Amino acid sequence: MTAVAADQRTGRSLVSEDLFASLAHFVAVHDGQPQERAERIADQAVAFLATVSTATVPMVPSDDVDLGLHAFILHTREYAEFCQSHAGRFLHHNPAPGGGGRDPEMVKAAAHAMKAAGFMVLDDLWTVNGQNAAQCDSDCGRPYGK
Repeated sequence: MTAVAADQRTGRSLVSEDLFASLAHFVAVHDGQPQERAERIADQAVAFLATVSTATVPMVPSDDVDLGLHAFILHTREYAEFCQSHAGRFLHHNPAPGGGGRDPEMVKAAAHAMKAAGFMVLDDLWTVNGQNAAQCDSDCGRPYGK
């Protein structure tokens, strides 16, 4: 896990404790993740979404972070409000037909964009095929929200 500097933001700090608990619970129950890991996944998903509005690169989550994105999207009212508040628009999730692997370079660029936006990035959640992509698809390599 990346060392945390005092000035790094967390995704968790951007939503209410009730919403954060619900997101983490969803990831734990529906994706079979231990509670502590589910909380870390939810944190990274919220930070990822907050970064989308200012990123200058296509934002592609890791497989782990995508679990948190799906949990947030299913909280439709809160997700729509968060998108409007942080991105000024609704961020659509458009899975590519047929799927395919995530491009490690695009995942790496997204993790770097989060770091540049001041967010703590938990390196062990930013992997592609077991390779760390956070060392600095949207669904399957397509730019998130497009």
